Amino acid sequence: MADTQTSPAPRLGITDDGYLTDCWYLAAPSSELKPGKQHRIMMLGEPVVVGRTPAGEAFALRDICPHRLVPLSAGKQLETDGEWTLQCPYHGWRFGTDGGCKLMPSLTDDSTYDPSKVKVRRYPVHEANGAVFIYIAHNPRVDAPPAVPPPDFGPLPDKPGFVIHDVFNAHMDDAVVGLMDPAHVPFVHNQWWWRPPSVGLKLKEKQFVPALRGWAIDRHRPSSNSLLYRWVFGGNVETEIIFQLPGFRWEIVSNETARLLTLTCLTPEGPKRTRITQFTWWTGAPLLRLAVPIAKPAGRKFLRQDGDMVDLQNQGMAHQKAMLWIDDIDVQAKWYQRLKREWVEARSEGRDFANPIEPRVLKWMS
Repeated sequence: MADTQTSPAPRLGITDDGYLTDCWYLAAPSSELKPGKQHRIMMLGEPVVVGRTPAGEAFALRDICPHRLVPLSAGKQLETDGEWTLQCPYHGWRFGTDGGCKLMPSLTDDSTYDPSKVKVRRYPVHEANGAVFIYIAHNPRVDAPPAVPPPDFGPLPDKPGFVIHDVFNAHMDDAVVGLMDPAHVPFVHNQWWWRPPSVGLKLKEKQFVPALRGWAIDRHRPSSNSLLYRWVFGGNVETEIIFQLPGFRWEIVSNETARLLTLTCLTPEGPKRTRITQFTWWTGAPLLRLAVPIAKPAGRKFLRQDGDMVDLQNQGMAHQKAMLWIDDIDVQAKWYQRLKREWVEARSEGRDFANPIEPRVLKWMS
């Protein structure tokens, strides 16, 4: 009898650990990449060396020399035949920013071995407005153009006003869900300057609409308890909040004369480790410059409060995996999972991504 069983179609666009591929992720703020220097980071459980050549070019390669598996980040940058290369500290093999091996010092003049046949994985890099993004393709052996363009957050100054970061002991999925949860603010973030406990719970009613690979809260007046916004911007303030796969959330606060954009980027480093980086840019709000010495530590405290809650959540997750999600406060968590499934199905079926989110008004007490 003929064997009629067929192998299941490969799942593209996602790793076994649940990280989306064929996507752009934040690698580092531009300020962390000094000319002629490089360092090691973890992305989706894989080692990556990110750096900047003395000529100013940002680059990213797999941080493993294919010869003896030594991290390339431990080496140094040297010029080779007119281009900048990264030299492995073990045997001096030099790799260009394109990933190709340019020199093997141990080869003799009569050797027939071609160094150019050796390559390390190169990650496409996009640098803009003080942030460096890396494209993680699903197939590391295919050097095809990125499936989607680099993230675009609209008009921004060349450099952010300030950057803060933290690391959550959580899978990226749990970190995303925690950061966009709308009902935890009065309990977790109850600082006097942001959400004083005396305010009490109020009805929130927001119009949500689909956005590029995500969703947005339509432009609206910020909550009456947002003291910081009123102090910095004055009157006629509106805000818009957007989420986009794989893990970008940004809020735009603006009026006729000023614009503030706060971008939160989630970068999965490992199964229970997610790097959170928050950029803040603004134009036309001179009081914000004066507020930086206060806003920066306050932002760090804000993020750490979310991180502390993740640590508490881990105590429960050690004994139980399933969570109870309800409407309306958990709708965004459900949307995130739906978007991930659609991304994987679209990549696996070789078709365009179709946003499954539909316009909807959500209500909750917060």
